[in-house]
Parts: sequence; C-alpha cells; structure tokens
Amino acid sequence: MSKENQMMRREFLKASAMLGGGFITAGSAITGVHAQEVNPTSSKKPFRIVMGGYGPSTSSFSQGLKKIGDRLEAGFGDEVEIKYVYNIMDLGYDGAGGLATLVDNSWLALAYMTMFAGIPALELAALPFLFSDTKMARAAMDGALGQSAIETIENGTNYRVLGFFENGFRHVSNNTRPVHSPDDLAGLAIRVLAVQARTFELLGANPTNTPLPGVLKGLESGQLDGQENPFENVVTYSLYKAQRFYTETYHSYLSRPIFVNKSSFDSWPAELQNELRAAVQNAVIFQRGLHDEAEISAALTIRESGGEIIQLTAAQRKKFVDAVAPIYFDAQSLYSRELLSSVGL
Repeated sequence: MSKENQMMRREFLKASAMLGGGFITAGSAITGVHAQEVNPTSSKKPFRIVMGGYGPSTSSFSQGLKKIGDRLEAGFGDEVEIKYVYNIMDLGYDGAGGLATLVDNSWLALAYMTMFAGIPALELAALPFLFSDTKMARAAMDGALGQSAIETIENGTNYRVLGFFENGFRHVSNNTRPVHSPDDLAGLAIRVLAVQARTFELLGANPTNTPLPGVLKGLESGQLDGQENPFENVVTYSLYKAQRFYTETYHSYLSRPIFVNKSSFDSWPAELQNELRAAVQNAVIFQRGLHDEAEISAALTIRESGGEIIQLTAAQRKKFVDAVAPIYFDAQSLYSRELLSSVGL
C-alpha cells in the first residue's frame, strides 16, 4: 500500500470511529435526521452517511452510489452529509470481505457486494445458462427470486438489503487460445467465483478462487490462464491488459446486494429510511442502464487493446449448455420446489 493510501486508510478509520459525527446507531438521540451531540453546548451536526464499494468512481456501481447520495442531498439539504469510499481496495481492504467488515462495524453506512454463502436464491440465480436474456434475469431479481434472497440475508445477518445492483452476464477470457467449445478450456487455470467452480470443472477447466486483488497479478505472471467476468469488470480492474482471447459465453448472471447495517438503519428516522429505500430503487434502474452502456464500451476497449472477442453460434453454445447439465440434476435436490419454480425449473 502506498504512503498516500496508508494515510487515507488512517483518516478513514479515524473519521468512521467518530460515531457522533458519523452514523446513527441504536440508542442514539435523534431529532429530525440529526444525531444529538454528547456535549449539550455543541451544535447539531449533519447526519453523515458514508457509502462504499470496490470500483473506481467511473464504474456503474460507483455512479449508482452517487445517484443515491444526490437524491438524499436533494431531499434533506444540509441536514445530511454524504461521503463516498468508491474503492476500498485502494485503502488496503479486499473487496467483498472488507465491505462486510466495514458495514458490520458501521464504518460504512451502505455498501454493495457479491454474496452467495448460505443464500440459495443467489446461488440459483448464478446457475450456468439459467437466463436466456437480461430481461428475464432482471424480472427474476425484481420478483420472487430476489425477495427470497433478501429474506435469507436479513434473517441470517445483521443487514437490511435495499436492492440489487446488476453485475450482469459473465464471459470467459484467457491468454492461451481462442475458446469455441468446452474442449478449448481443457486444462486452463481459470479464476472463478466459488459459486462457478462446478461449472468450470464440467467445462474441463481448472477453476481457482483467487481473491480479486490478486487476479491481475496472477494473469500477468501466468499462474492464471484466464478468468470469467462481465466485460465492465474486465476493464474496471484492468484485467484486459493481461488477456487476449474472450468468448461471449453469457454463462452466468450475478447481482450485488445493496445493504446497510440493520441495527443502525432501523434506528434512523422513518423519513430518512424511506427516502434511502426510494433512492436505492431509483439508483438500481440508473445503474442497470449504465451497465448496459459499459458492456458495449468495455468490449470496444478490449478490441482496441488487441483482444479478440468470439461470439458463439447456437450450435457452439449448446455444447456448453449440455456440458453443465449435471448441475441441473443436482439442483433438484439442493433447492426448494418453490424456488425452482420461480425460475421455471
């Protein structure tokens, strides 16, 4: 970590620890949208809301956070103070794990991250080739599947989930050879999310679950042959600089829950809770549109840097779908009939 980032981290932790000037927690004295200061002679301070993620300010996710903050500032004026930590990895934290810790400790008021562990609805949503297009995937996340995920997360954690940013459909890339069929993935070390490991085993690859901060280094060193991600993420995290061959597999669709600390959030004034919920729903629509644009511009960046993007024919795609069929056999016993029916299985 650079000296500048070390200083940023210290300042961030210092500011986050000052709950009187930071976040409302259960038991705080609340007037309007203010936290009452311990010192009765001091003036009230604005209600500070710090939001964080793990992407640069230009990503669709960061712009989604800004959309949320803009609405709160428009609604409450100087009664709120909105701050952003767009990429906690710049401060030395890992991605999802770091965000969870920061929200758990109320150092961040709101964050987004990819979640799977113990959340059947999100595991199901990530099954290979489940959704035929974006419209179908979004309908599922806006409907019963997304609601099931929210209930599971809220019942098992100290989080409230206010919506889902779209990570989108994922594609596979590598720096060894073009991939037109599962046979072309044979023996390649591919960085995947844990939920994708079984898929890539069936496709013949050697899946590995390398933490995000180490992926680019692994690709550059040759320890990893490739990875799988939406094109927006490939460019956001500079992975395209170490990859040449890309295949538009659309093999899995992922979302990123937008969550807050339940205990803290439930102690906020009702009007602020309601406005934040509304702001998140508005930002989800906004971020989805940005993600659509980002996928197009990212593909252009990949091509301009010398990358080759392969579009599969229907016959070629069927080979990938057929290869992962055992996953759907297993799914019948892993997930409830209600959950399976929510996605037409």
